[in-house]
Amino acid sequence: MAETRTSSGRRKARVVALQVLYEVDGARHDPFSAFEKMLSLSPLAPPTEAFARHLIEGVLENREKIDKTISTFAPTWPIGQMAVVDRNILRVAIFELTIGGETPPKVAINEAVELGKVFGSDSSPRFVNGVLGSVMEAANTGGES
Repeated sequence: MAETRTSSGRRKARVVALQVLYEVDGARHDPFSAFEKMLSLSPLAPPTEAFARHLIEGVLENREKIDKTISTFAPTWPIGQMAVVDRNILRVAIFELTIGGETPPKVAINEAVELGKVFGSDSSPRFVNGVLGSVMEAANTGGES
């Protein structure tokens, strides 16, 4: 049960959430079917599954607000032209940073950068770190987020 509290449990949940959100965004599949399919291929411990579900549902429910934040802090990259994987890494991290309320900011940023290293392009980690750093800076100074 302690798996969700460990970085490996939470990291697994973030990977699953990213994969589901990527499938939803890129192929327009139903998020809940995609999640169930992912779980059938690679079952998660109950707390890890619950955290993954929390991330997926949170991003989907708040996508408009999250995308507005991305557009504010990555103005030279229109959301529709951004790489699908980068866009969804940012969505998960911004949900965790600004809405989710469970993850310390540095952890959310580090995890997003790690996802960028594994799933994104060579430039993804730096791009993700830059956008999320700006989001945090604005949050700490009372600016837009």
